[in-house]
Parts: sequence; structure tokens; C-alpha cells
Amino acid sequence: MRVLLIAEAANPEWASVPLVGWSHCAAIAKLTDAHVVTQVRNREAFSRAGWREGVDFTSIDSEAAARPLWRFDRLLRSATGLGWTATTALAALPYYYFEHLVWLRFGARIRSGEFALVHRVTPLSPTIPSTLATHCRTARVPFLWGPINGGVAWPSEFAERRKAEGEWLSYVRGAYKLLPAYRATRRKAAALLIGSRATWEQLPAADHPRCLYIPENGIDPQRFDRRVEGPVRSPLRLAFVGRLVPYKGADMLLEAAAPLIRAGRAEVDVIGDGPEMPRLRALVEAEGLKAGVRLDGWVDNKLLQDRLVGSDVFAFPSIREFGGAVVLEAMALGLVPIVVSYGGPGELVTEATGFRVPLGTRSEIVARFRAIVGELAANPSDIRSIGERARARALSSFTWEAKARQTVSVYEWVLGRGPKPDLPCPAADA
Repeated sequence: MRVLLIAEAANPEWASVPLVGWSHCAAIAKLTDAHVVTQVRNREAFSRAGWREGVDFTSIDSEAAARPLWRFDRLLRSATGLGWTATTALAALPYYYFEHLVWLRFGARIRSGEFALVHRVTPLSPTIPSTLATHCRTARVPFLWGPINGGVAWPSEFAERRKAEGEWLSYVRGAYKLLPAYRATRRKAAALLIGSRATWEQLPAADHPRCLYIPENGIDPQRFDRRVEGPVRSPLRLAFVGRLVPYKGADMLLEAAAPLIRAGRAEVDVIGDGPEMPRLRALVEAEGLKAGVRLDGWVDNKLLQDRLVGSDVFAFPSIREFGGAVVLEAMALGLVPIVVSYGGPGELVTEATGFRVPLGTRSEIVARFRAIVGELAANPSDIRSIGERARARALSSFTWEAKARQTVSVYEWVLGRGPKPDLPCPAADA
């Protein structure tokens, strides 16, 4: 099957969306005759990974639009304190230019029938339309969009964190539906790959028959090939990974674990950095937690698993998480996840594979995390068995290979070569 994969953001050497784009495209390319189209900033990384330009991939130089908007975004956020919603909104502008150049380069080949279908893998945001959807419909070549993910509403209980993140534009986020080609992208896509229930709920009911659930994130078993082993020791070891920003809730974890830390029954390893670091250090000092909290900053992705396998539990009280890649990574190593059941993490963790804390006020979340951590510290006998189930779930349903197989089954359905795949949300346990 000859497919054209559009992944403006795709880079094996970066994190976040670029790593998602690279990993998904690379896995699909192992199952199909795929050609990847990406932005020129990724060219050298593709080449270092052994991919051949013009054969395996094509890089599109849209820097004439991308670089000025990138500089403007940095200046705007620095001057105003606006959050990520502003970055996403601005990203739509250079992306139109990127797809314009893609069509100039590949339009004739698409019209000629060289590709069985065109699949836009990144951007992941459902707010950034694709002009290729209309071109492909005209050329009678199926166009697929996704997995798209985002738009998890800010919890009303955390209005102050919304302000702290500078997310003023989130109040008018729905304006993206007025962007040129947004409705056409939705209507003319042969299939919409949806990364979460939140994204599903944003789409009109008329689009749901063409929607299939494929989560945004995945696991590379070669990167996470270790596992937590041996008996659970005292004190109980907890880990947190993420940017230290208000909505990630590292402060809530420290507050929840504070009594156990002071009693010498728990330790917390906070892996990450960000604007909340000074406040967290002050909290540790004020609450007398220094002996049981590690705040070392970022850890290189290649060293992350070596750090995580030193813990037993992955405690992640983020209150607005779209995907939750770090949750899957911890599960793949056999850590027991404790997450807030809102957004992506609540769809990755099940009752058999971890703990989902209902969304509530700050004090309610702290109390629920404290109760779970306290119970695990008092009765650690089930920790390893839960961790093994979490590991089995991550490695059976959430590897990039598994995601690629699911994606190709959607291709087969769109092309009339197979039935519509059954891809429930959340995915079933192993």
C-alpha cells in the first residue's frame, strides 16, 4: 500500500509532538510503502536516522512563514505571559503555507493515483485545518486526519491555575472553527482518528461514524526495556515527571505525601523543571520535606527509565493533560500509576492497572492522593502485581507497532478492503 504521510512536526531527536510524529510515521512505514513529508527543520535528524531524502521522505522549506511567526510567538508570550493556546493559534498561519508547498510538490502525483491515500499525522491539534482534504477529495484520493487531540476544558475548580498559565485565549478557543478550511477538513476526511473522548465530544454527531479512537501517544519498547524489580522497600518511592507548571500539580503531590515523607515512610522524586521550581523548593523547605524529596531538574530522555525504575509508584496529579505519554512510559516499566481521571491519563489507566482519582477541588485531589499513597505504603503487597498489569497493558495496546497496525486497519477500511475496525475508548486491558 503506497501512502503519503504528512507530518510537519516529526523528529526522532526531540520530545513531545515531534517525537510522536516521527514514531507514528516510522511505525507505519514498516507496514506500508510510505513516503513522509516533513518540515525542513527535521531534515538532518531524518538523515541521521538513516532515511533518504527523496526516497523515504521529503522536507519542505516553509521557513519564510514559520520562522517569523516563531519569533513573534516568543516575543508575544514573553511580553504578555500568554500560554500555549496562543502558540497553537499562531501555528495555524505558517501551516497553511506548509500545505500549500506540499500540494505544489505532490499535487500532480496525488492526482495521478500514485498514492492510495494521504494521511496527515501532525499537527495533533484539532484546531489546525488542512487544505489538503479538499484537494484529495477532488482527486478522489482518501484523506485521513489524526490522531487529533486537545481541547480538554479547564476544570472550573482550578480557575486560578488557568490564570497562572496565562490561558486567556482559552476562553475564546472555539473561534478556531471559523478558520478557513476547518469545516472542509472535517467533512471531506475519509476517516478522523481521535486521540481522546474530549476530542470526540468536540466534533458534531454527524462526523462520529467516521471517527476511530487511536491514542496520541505510544511506547517504544526499545527505549523502555527495563522494569521495576525486587520487593517493595520502605520508604515507598514515588516519582513525578513533567514540566513544573501550575496545572501539572507537583505541589499537590508534595502536599499529599508530606505526612508520610516526614514520617520516613515515603520519598518523592520530582523529575522536571519549569517556573514552579522555586515555589516547590520553598514548599519543601517550609514543610520540612528536604530529606525525602528529590528536585534535580530535567533528566535526558535516554536516562529517564534508569531514574524511574528506582521508584515503585508514578504519581501524576495533572488536572489538564491531553495525552499523558509519561504515564504510559511509567506503566511500561512496571510502576503503579496514580492519575487524575480527566483527559488522557484517565483513558490510559484502568481500575486493574492503577488508580484514577476523580476530578475535584484541590483539597479533594490532595486528600485522595494522600489516602491512596498511605494505603500503598501500609500494604505494599499488591504493588508489584498491579505494576505488572500496568506494564502488560502498555506493551500490548500502546506500542507504536500496535498503533501502526490499528492505523493500517483504518486504511484497509477506508479503501474498502476490510471491515471498520473496533477500537474502543479506552482500550481493553491485555
